[in-house]
Amino acid sequence: MVNKLSPQEIADQAKCTYQAGDYPAAVQAFAEAASAYSDIGDAPMSAEMKNNQSVALLRDNQAQSALEVAQGTDAVFAEAGDTRRLGMALANQGSALEALKRFKEAIDFFTRASDALEKAGEEDLRLEVMQKLSVLYLRRFKFFDAIIALQSGLAAVKNPTPKQRFMKKLLFFRL
Repeated sequence: MVNKLSPQEIADQAKCTYQAGDYPAAVQAFAEAASAYSDIGDAPMSAEMKNNQSVALLRDNQAQSALEVAQGTDAVFAEAGDTRRLGMALANQGSALEALKRFKEAIDFFTRASDALEKAGEEDLRLEVMQKLSVLYLRRFKFFDAIIALQSGLAAVKNPTPKQRFMKKLLFFRL
């Protein structure tokens, strides 16, 4: 008799594989975990595993596949009212679009991710998204938008690191 692993056990193994840096194996393992969660009717966990798979695909330099896997996961989280995972799903899609050099679309996804993460009260994750958004604006020579994005991300951080405090002073300096 063969013991079948639970979706959580499959997910745990996938995370270990990812942390070990074996991205192709992690991609497969997260796909299996997504399928296992789907089989038991847990759509939000299945979508989370697809997002993890998307991150592993990005790490494995497969941006188009990463985008395809993550597409639609944001709708699952929106329907579930999970703004934290909604924001992360949108950010994952934004990262894939950025890797595909589809910067205008990436800006849209990162902006939507920022809004969701702000609603979820996730200041640190939102700051990461705003930093990515700022870099994208810089690439498009939208300097004012880049500064505003970075200011917005830093403004919400309640316990800034020394580096973040320095950036706040620099960005909020009035001439």
